[in-house]
This record gives sequence, C-alpha cells and structure tokens, in this order.
Amino acid sequence: MRYRLTFVVGVAVGYVFGTRAGREKYEQLRERARKFAENPAVRNAYESATHNGREMAGKALNTVSDRMGDRVPGPVSDRVRMLRGRRVEQRTPFDDGWGTGNA
Repeated sequence: MRYRLTFVVGVAVGYVFGTRAGREKYEQLRERARKFAENPAVRNAYESATHNGREMAGKALNTVSDRMGDRVPGPVSDRVRMLRGRRVEQRTPFDDGWGTGNA
C-alpha cells in the first residue's frame, strides 16, 4: 500500500509540474507565432496569397462556367462569388484566442 501511495503522489506531482511546463512552453510558442504573424513581410505575403487565391478561384469559375455552361451548381458559383467579394480580414491564422477566453 505504501508503494502505491508513493506512486500515486509521484504521478500527481509529475502531472502538475508537467502541465505547468507545458503551458509555459505553449505560451512561448504562441508569442513567437504572434510576433511572426505581425511581421510586415509575412502579413503582406499572407494578404497577397489570399488575394491571388480569390482571383484564381474567380478565373477558374469563369473558365468552368464557359466550358460547362449552366451545369455548374448554383451553390458552387455563389460561394466563389462570395469569396471573391470578401475583404481580407486583419486577423492572422495565429490569432486563435486559445488561453485567453476569446475566440
């Protein structure tokens, strides 16, 4: 019984220290990711890629629509048109809200 109690106490202490260390490491990684995402070069590349992706989706829709006629499902064309008209948000993929209570 004494060995079981010692083992359980050891597991509990290890869990507490491990979760604290893990949380600190997570916060460090999150802060680095936030700083990386705030870099102007990274932000410009992100916005450029988003803009180019939307343009290409619009061109693809036009090409497919021209070749297939009215056979493109309405929801597909509506979704692409919506994405083309949407503005680039100021949030980055690293603004996850984890650990802050915000989502």
